[in-house]
Amino acid sequence: MFVFDRMDEKMVRAVIETFPAEITVIDANDEVVAWNKSDTRLFHRPQTSMGLNFRKCHPAASLAKVEQIVAEMKDGRRDKARFWIQAKVGNERHLVLIEFYALRGEGGEYLGCMEVTQDIEEARRLEGEHRLLD
Repeated sequence: MFVFDRMDEKMVRAVIETFPAEITVIDANDEVVAWNKSDTRLFHRPQTSMGLNFRKCHPAASLAKVEQIVAEMKDGRRDKARFWIQAKVGNERHLVLIEFYALRGEGGEYLGCMEVTQDIEEARRLEGEHRLLD
């Protein structure tokens, strides 16, 4: 049983928009098919990106590495890639975590790739404990 079977489309949308990270999804044909947080993204995705090959939407400086990651996911050599960068957020530099995950069907076939981007600057500064409702 798929554990989300009881969620309707409205609930799934709410979960995806509330998820504490930006998500971009490409399909098995390398086309951009979805993203969340359109209005608040660190890395803005214009509506014209929908349906484009990811190569037309990615910065040239990192494109070769992203192509390599996707190729390795397609041929089954990789399921995940993780890296972090310093990025400008407002007037400050923040540590931003970027992860790529292969999306696979029940038989392990490659369905696409999900990029997850998260500003982790606040999290990296945490110390000690902060208990529930403190």
